[in-house]
Amino acid sequence: MPTWKEIVEKNPQHSVQYAARWRRFQAEGTDIDGEARMIDAMAPRGARILDAGCGTGRVGGYLAARGHRVTGTDVDDVLLEHARHDFPDVTWARVDLETEPQPEGPYDIIVLAGNVVGFIDPAARGAMLRSLREVLADGGRCVIGYGAGRGWPFDDFLRDAQAAGFREDILFSSWDLRPFTADSPFLVAVLRGD
Repeated sequence: MPTWKEIVEKNPQHSVQYAARWRRFQAEGTDIDGEARMIDAMAPRGARILDAGCGTGRVGGYLAARGHRVTGTDVDDVLLEHARHDFPDVTWARVDLETEPQPEGPYDIIVLAGNVVGFIDPAARGAMLRSLREVLADGGRCVIGYGAGRGWPFDDFLRDAQAAGFREDILFSSWDLRPFTADSPFLVAVLRGD
């Protein structure tokens, strides 16, 4: 699976097309807030939340509108421009999940939605998970969702998360909380940092 940077290098218009796709979904009335609703339900009011790999800011923007203190990070300047335009009251920062630490925590919840981890270079996966663990509050939760076939088998991901200091809390096969099974095509892993 190519990394996000490799995709953009090959097609410089990819980020513009990606943002346009989400705008089209929204204009068509597609529910684009499932991930954010789940995180909002898990979070105490006013939680400090990191939206890592935030893209256009749809998850972080939704959460900020509900009173959470959100920081969103992404490696893509085009997507961050959309996030800053649409949600100017949120803190957005350019951070490369593969090579840079996340903004200083601690965060009550960290969320990586939209298959973000599937775009991480396999050689950087462990460092990325450790970087997230370092900014998670004691007792906090990190929620990571992505589909099968993205180059990181679910069992390997869960082992890598444990090696980075996370403990498996609960696994779902969708953001609407369907049970995870051995043949699920999607994983939403709720990980604890304690």
